[in-house]
Formats: sequence, C-alpha cells, structure tokens
Amino acid sequence: MTTKTKIQFNKDKANKKVTVIRHFDAPVEHVWRAWTEKELLDQWWAPRPWKTETKEMDFKSGGHWLYAMVGPEKERHWCRADYLKINAPDNFSISEYFCDENSNKNTALPTMHWDVNFKADGDATKVTVLITFEKEEDMDTIVKMGFEEGFTSALGNLDEYFSAKAAL
Repeated sequence: MTTKTKIQFNKDKANKKVTVIRHFDAPVEHVWRAWTEKELLDQWWAPRPWKTETKEMDFKSGGHWLYAMVGPEKERHWCRADYLKINAPDNFSISEYFCDENSNKNTALPTMHWDVNFKADGDATKVTVLITFEKEEDMDTIVKMGFEEGFTSALGNLDEYFSAKAAL
C-alpha cells in the first residue's frame, strides 16, 4: 500500500472551489474504469452504510449518469451527472445536481461542476478533483451536508476495492 493514500481536501471559499487529491495503488487504466463504469461505481461511490444504484449511464460527452444513494432504511437521494467533456484516460468533466428519479432537478440544492483528472505516479494513480460552484453559499450548503466526510469515505471504499482486487 502506498503511503500517498492520505486525502488532501482543500476548500477555497473565496474562489468557490474544492480541490481533492487522492492517490490509489492501481494503474491509471483501472482507476479510470472505476470512475467511469456503472458496475464499478456502484461498488464504491456511496459512503457506507449507504450504497449506490445506477438507473442510467451513458458515459460519453453529452451523456449522463442517473443514480441513487440508497440509505440503510432504503431512503433514496437521486443525483444526475451530465458528462460535458471526456478525454480518456486523462480527465472528464461533469455538471452534477440533485434530482428525482426522472432527472427533474431539485433547484433548492446547488449544482456542482467537477473536473476529474488522472495521472500515473509510478504504479499508482493520482486523482485530482476540482469542484467549482456558482456561489459561495452553494459551496457552504454542500459542505454542511457532509460532503467532505462522505467523499472521503467513498474514496476509502475505492481503496478497499483495489486492495481486494490485488489480493486475488
């Protein structure tokens, strides 16, 4: 296991952005697949005890990912990610927002703009996620919802996925 797996989580309120940097003990191709294939995303994306269930996914520029975060009491929180630009296996960008199961946007909650970058670092992969917001209040809302804790936990799930795969 690499010593680089510690997460770097930087909140820049003045510029309305969050930067997350995380290394994974897996080659870029494997990390890319884990972030871009629904069968793999469903295995790690949600923080435990929650899980992710994909309803629709079309990973291409102009496509989308519609998924639910399913809680222990079977409650569902729906999200949609619209794929804006994909440059495999280096990066992709999305616009993500909360919605209902039919992709109708929940306008009471903010939209997040993600730029996800993958870079080989020896046998490992460095993932840098830049998330920007329209307004400072939008960033505050997501942070208060527990985003840092939840995303940190989900990225830990991805570590476990790669560890289990390596043990086979």
